[in-house]
Amino acid sequence: MRNNRRQFLKSSLKSSAALAAASTVAIPAVARSAQSPNDRFRVSVIGMRRGLAHALSLARMGKSGENVEVASVCDCDMKTAEAAAKRLESEFGKRPATVQDLRAVMADKSIDGVSIGTPDHWHAPATIWACQSGKDVFVEKPLAHTVAEGRKMVEAARKYRRMVQVGTQCRSSPNVIEGVEKAREGVIGRIYMARAVSYKVHGNLGRHEPTEPPAELDWNLFVGPAPEQEYSNFRYRRWYWLKDFCNGDAANQPVHQIDIIRWAMQIDRHPVRIQSLGMVGVHDDDREWPDNQTFACQFDDGRMITVEHRNWWTPSEAGLRDPYRFHGNPDACVGAFLLGTEGYMLFPDYTSYYTFLGPKRELGPHAAMPNTDQRWHVMDYVHHPNWLAACRSRKHEDLHADVLEGHMATTMPLLANVSYLTGRTIDFDGDSETIANDDEANRYLRKSYRKPFVVPDEV
Repeated sequence: MRNNRRQFLKSSLKSSAALAAASTVAIPAVARSAQSPNDRFRVSVIGMRRGLAHALSLARMGKSGENVEVASVCDCDMKTAEAAAKRLESEFGKRPATVQDLRAVMADKSIDGVSIGTPDHWHAPATIWACQSGKDVFVEKPLAHTVAEGRKMVEAARKYRRMVQVGTQCRSSPNVIEGVEKAREGVIGRIYMARAVSYKVHGNLGRHEPTEPPAELDWNLFVGPAPEQEYSNFRYRRWYWLKDFCNGDAANQPVHQIDIIRWAMQIDRHPVRIQSLGMVGVHDDDREWPDNQTFACQFDDGRMITVEHRNWWTPSEAGLRDPYRFHGNPDACVGAFLLGTEGYMLFPDYTSYYTFLGPKRELGPHAAMPNTDQRWHVMDYVHHPNWLAACRSRKHEDLHADVLEGHMATTMPLLANVSYLTGRTIDFDGDSETIANDDEANRYLRKSYRKPFVVPDEV
């Protein structure tokens, strides 16, 4: 029989703590030497909703001749883990092991790397624990739940000499790489400003109605470092709109576009001023983050990046969604614009770019994948190979999306959220990664953790 909520949380916490004690791993004093291509690289994929795409990408690499194996799939919901294992067995002929607690993965010395597709609040603990246990990491964007977490993830990667790749797949797109190179060469002149947009259609998310968690789900593990709380299907399925688990839509899709922008504009530092406004303007539900939010970041040289996300029906912008669809999605309007003195450049998705030059906006250099229905899937299958190559070379410089790049891109929307929450302009010191003369705002740059799911001050 299923326990009541109190019994469930108590027993789950007890078993999780016992596993944590049993699975404590020694931190290697010296990182592994470079792996030979002849050595099998064994990966565990953690968080199997988004992670299923990771597992399929890695398994496809193995089938095509790369010496890589999806050794296990891990999810706090065993039904989800078993479904993923069954699909991998069906498509690739080998069934990976299924694991419920990611700490068992960290304790498994036969695992060389982990690929993390969990909710945002688990990214930092999972990444840091993996680095400490001698494993390389692929982790989804946005990199971290707070600015301080992102910095700790960079520190852990460097300290333990781990290859930590961030899931900003645009970094591995040949067409996006070409567009960035053209921008840096000056095809649109001097770039003085850029804009990222993410307009999507999200329906009513519903309400938090507490119930017992299903038997196959370890709710305590899902909550992890977040405050203890009651289960509901709303909290489990709609976590990406809840502050304990995610950073909201401003730090979800736009991280891809922000990363392209700062890459093309050669911005290697944080903004100095950030302003943001937001609201819940469409649906009456229990989401906690805005469904419509706008923010602006200004740098010490005066250049600006503006970002906007909208939820619900909206006009397009600069051709996005109409001639330039986002992976064939008829409702989404997503992209990045670079504004230059000789024209502008548009990145409407993860696999294409267009330039428009002069006062008549004549089409200049451009490249795009012809099959829009395949664009998203292709991107999932090009980013992991770069990670594996760096895992073998042991050079983080070989990564297309190193953890530091992910930290720089993610910090901007995180600071925008601080501005939204405080209702003030944020003056940011990039060297110390603190907010000047604002104790309240600084408190949002870090968070406390529920034991034993803790990111330590010293990684």
